[in-house]
Amino acid sequence: MHLLTAENITKAYSEKPLLKDITLNINVGDKIGLIGVNGTGKSTLLKIIAGAETSDSGDIKTSNKTIIEYLPQDPDFSDDGIVFEEVFFKSVPRENEEEEWMHEVKVKTILSKLGIENLTGKISHLSGGQKKRIALARVLINECDLLILDEPTNHLDNETIQWLEKYLNNRKGSLLMVTHDRYFLERVCNRIAEIDFGKIYNYEGNYEKFLELKADREERERNTERKRQSVLRKELAWIQRGARARSTKQKARIERYEDLKVRKAPEELDKVNIKAGASRLGKKTIELENISKSYGENKLVDNFSYILSRDDRIGIIGPNGIGKSTLLNIISGKIEPDKGEVITGETVKVGYFGQGNAEMNENLKVIEYIREVAEYLPTPDGLVSASQMLEEFLFPPSVQWTPISKLSGGEKRRLYLLRVLMGAPNIILLDEPTNDLDIQTLTILEAYLEDFPGAVIAVSHDRYFVDRITEKIFAFKGAGEIEIYYGNYSEYLEEKEEKEIKIKKEEAKEKTLNERKKTSKLTYMEQKEFEEIDDKIITLEEEIK
Repeated sequence: MHLLTAENITKAYSEKPLLKDITLNINVGDKIGLIGVNGTGKSTLLKIIAGAETSDSGDIKTSNKTIIEYLPQDPDFSDDGIVFEEVFFKSVPRENEEEEWMHEVKVKTILSKLGIENLTGKISHLSGGQKKRIALARVLINECDLLILDEPTNHLDNETIQWLEKYLNNRKGSLLMVTHDRYFLERVCNRIAEIDFGKIYNYEGNYEKFLELKADREERERNTERKRQSVLRKELAWIQRGARARSTKQKARIERYEDLKVRKAPEELDKVNIKAGASRLGKKTIELENISKSYGENKLVDNFSYILSRDDRIGIIGPNGIGKSTLLNIISGKIEPDKGEVITGETVKVGYFGQGNAEMNENLKVIEYIREVAEYLPTPDGLVSASQMLEEFLFPPSVQWTPISKLSGGEKRRLYLLRVLMGAPNIILLDEPTNDLDIQTLTILEAYLEDFPGAVIAVSHDRYFVDRITEKIFAFKGAGEIEIYYGNYSEYLEEKEEKEIKIKKEEAKEKTLNERKKTSKLTYMEQKEFEEIDDKIITLEEEIK
């Protein structure tokens, strides 16, 4: 049953066509993941379907009774808003006191699950990530027919993402979302819609099924193109032999040749080809000696020591606000520890890919931003110019002289990543690198990091990404404690789950023993008889003697 139809949607910004005759049908029960390379118009399509933006042409067809809730990528709040009030009063009004009370409980529960504890705090005092979670709570609290989410997992820690997965799987109603989290797509979605060169392709199934079906589609397109080229060569040879367009049959054959000649081949997306070379790294890298860091009474790192190996692959995990980014900043030298020492080798060159695009000057042209770091980059294949590297990163010459302010959020992140790699670092620190990067760029980045001739440390909530690139885990446990685990994230989770099951079994066993002790306790008369038994034995022995 159709819930909503976006029909022949077209949208362009200035001379740049973004969406062209896009049609998307959403049925009741659909849980759709919308994917595509950054800049293809995914967020724009969500805005148009949600009614937050208008298209240049096309229609959104739905019934008047269809209720839509929409989470934008960058939600707006009033500066003087209070956390609880922003969620409670922006939701559907209740009819009586009992509904009001139940709604209040629901609001507090969802905010707590999303890691928001201070309900009376001002919105203006919160970080961008906290604001995104409050906006997420605001859309989850209301019953709706279609829930539209733009990057819902950004700024969420792993435990919160797992909770959101279960919530969306149990929720009634349809879902349309943009996300780069491949495990999330795998576990939540029953349909994938991909925007590719202005067209939209639909695939029934989760992310794994999408990869299979897309590979089949592209293979069929390549086979069709090979056949077209083969026929075209034969017809061209016939034309060149001097075909005479006298008969109807010959005219039809010439027309077929002209049709084959103008027909476009299937477009293939350029792939981000990262060739960035690393500077030479000596034996001495970075050594952390008993470092500690606190903010007020909040202890983030407590007496932590570690010597970084030249080929380390480390994933840092833990809840938001627990100190993961602080540890990265200490390692990079951006902040000093309260206690302890960070010893850095002379040849160490750190490339830091942070969360906020490093205060990017959006007035600069794209190529100017890269040339600030280097005009040329030494790679295994020789020197590569800034312009060539931009082309490798899907910034063609026509875009290189565009102001950064004209780029999409994802394109800015990709540009920032290139700037970091243009510095030829030999130690790479990544703070939430998967935020706003499309899946294709992430896949290439993962492949690059596997062959990178230096150390990599990444803070990430993207479980797929952490699984792919890491061989060690730094798990923040709270109160400054950091546990080191040797293995990837999935292996760490399995061991953690096994430990928790073992602890629960031991607790259950101890509880059972305590209950048995309670039930086997002697009564008053039994206790009195037990106390007198020694005297009775002595008396009986004397009588026997």
